[in-house]
Amino acid sequence: MTQRDIRAVLFDLDDTLFAHRESVEAGILAHRTALGGVLATAEPASEFARWNALEEEHYHRYLAGEIDYLEQRRARARAFVAPYGIELDDEAALRWFADYTDHYRTGWTLYGDVHACLEALAPRALGIITNGDLDFQTAKIVATGLDALIPLDHVVASGEVGVAKPDAEIFRLAAQQLDTSPGNACYVGDRLHTDAIGASRAGLLGVWIDRRGLATPEQLAEAEREDVPVIRGLAELAELLA
Repeated sequence: MTQRDIRAVLFDLDDTLFAHRESVEAGILAHRTALGGVLATAEPASEFARWNALEEEHYHRYLAGEIDYLEQRRARARAFVAPYGIELDDEAALRWFADYTDHYRTGWTLYGDVHACLEALAPRALGIITNGDLDFQTAKIVATGLDALIPLDHVVASGEVGVAKPDAEIFRLAAQQLDTSPGNACYVGDRLHTDAIGASRAGLLGVWIDRRGLATPEQLAEAEREDVPVIRGLAELAELLA
């Protein structure tokens, strides 16, 4: 890894600081259980995988500008219940998704290594870059107390600035907001291309956090070619930047 004078550290939110996957898994199970019937009896792991795949598909359509924020919610709800012969109109689809969101919210939490990591990075400036709606992402930050460690005016959301990761512009905007240059900033995220390589190509030090240890040899080789360090948890970050 090329040595740099890192003065600001930026993070992805979901699945990097905030335990999104775990909250989604608990939320969709609780929602199906509450609905009852055939939805409640389906195998949990496969239904979570299907819900997760629908999030990947339709949320990225929203990020690409193909559909708006509410339509991606409607599309996910409709596609999830369609195999059960259930049809939802616009209002019912949004209500279905809102009920799921209530269950999702009950599981909101940070990963256990977040507080110690952020404290160890002092006195560097800290910020967040997230692909999502600013209000919804801010709600997660406030609900988990993360705003006590990272100021809300250091949060850059694609829905607010009109450009999404891995576009270099969003990384540059975030570095500017923390009053530093891309060359003096680090960005940590759980997606190799969207987060780490995107940041690296924008001039930042991009770091890939592979919490579940699922990186393939090909991905690790690509990370090395892009000068992207790979860590398994945030406890490794302070030492990496020392």
